[in-house]
Amino acid sequence: MKRAVGISTLRRAAIATSVVASTASSPAAAHNQRALYSGFASSTKSNWLWNIFSDQIKSPAVGGTLFFSVAASSLVQDARLAKEPARESAKEFPKNVVLYQYEACPFCNKVKAFLDYYSIPYKVVEVNPISKKEIKWSDDKKVPILSVDGEKLVNSSDIIATLFERIDAEKATGSSVDDDEEKEWLGWVDNHLVHVLSPNIYRSTGEALESFDYITTHGKCSFCWFRLFFAFFHGESRGEVCWSYSYVKQRHNITDERKALYDSAETWVYALKGRDFLGGTKPNLADLAVFGVLRPIRHLRSGKDMVDNTRIDQWYARMEEVVGESCRIKE
Repeated sequence: MKRAVGISTLRRAAIATSVVASTASSPAAAHNQRALYSGFASSTKSNWLWNIFSDQIKSPAVGGTLFFSVAASSLVQDARLAKEPARESAKEFPKNVVLYQYEACPFCNKVKAFLDYYSIPYKVVEVNPISKKEIKWSDDKKVPILSVDGEKLVNSSDIIATLFERIDAEKATGSSVDDDEEKEWLGWVDNHLVHVLSPNIYRSTGEALESFDYITTHGKCSFCWFRLFFAFFHGESRGEVCWSYSYVKQRHNITDERKALYDSAETWVYALKGRDFLGGTKPNLADLAVFGVLRPIRHLRSGKDMVDNTRIDQWYARMEEVVGESCRIKE
């Protein structure tokens, strides 16, 4: 849709340029010229451009070139922030994808961010964290598990790496970023960022209840509330599912959980070095991993505080736009 709008905008600008060049000599043509440019500005939500450049468009060459350039820039912006299309022609494009997950699990959300960005349709099986009956056939009993055309893939980082290679997608990394940087930040997500989240969403009874409400609303509604509170106050031993608030803080040397969250967000922004994404003009796998991990907390109190108190908001908004709507198949 954006592509179509952008092409339409560019076409209107080309027509405007042509009309200006051929008819600007008469007063009536000059009036028509202004009307045409005004209409173009309105159609692109850029009326302010008319006020700024109204004197300059008296010159047909300047005015036409100016507005054509604006339209072209708009088209480039639309194309740059476009979601990766499904690549049905890829050598091994997955046809039947099922994700076994916990809705709020950061590792599961890493996988979903990848699937959504690359427009890979997938079904979701929400796993009951107590009985785990949905994955009783699994030896590991940990999520995420991704079934791809019958093959079971485990470990979020391995799942993403395997899928990325199989679909033969063009690498989203810009030319200014090498693989070592991408790998470094992928490791940072798994070894640091994910461990900052649980102390923040469980740092108080109020925030814990908010998190439990999110889980029961979006995940298995038959959760045992007693078990959830037990997990909050006493902790669990399964690292990817639920950590004890105090245990994680101590293990990862976190004294102020909010400061740790803000520092992590600022560390990521600093790593961008002024680029739209770590991958340059398109997200790379590290961008998708950070976005996926942060997405479950975005509208919780901790996530709102993070966006309000750090510079991560613009990058996050760009990621929301390029990742787009979920490719989850509703059942």
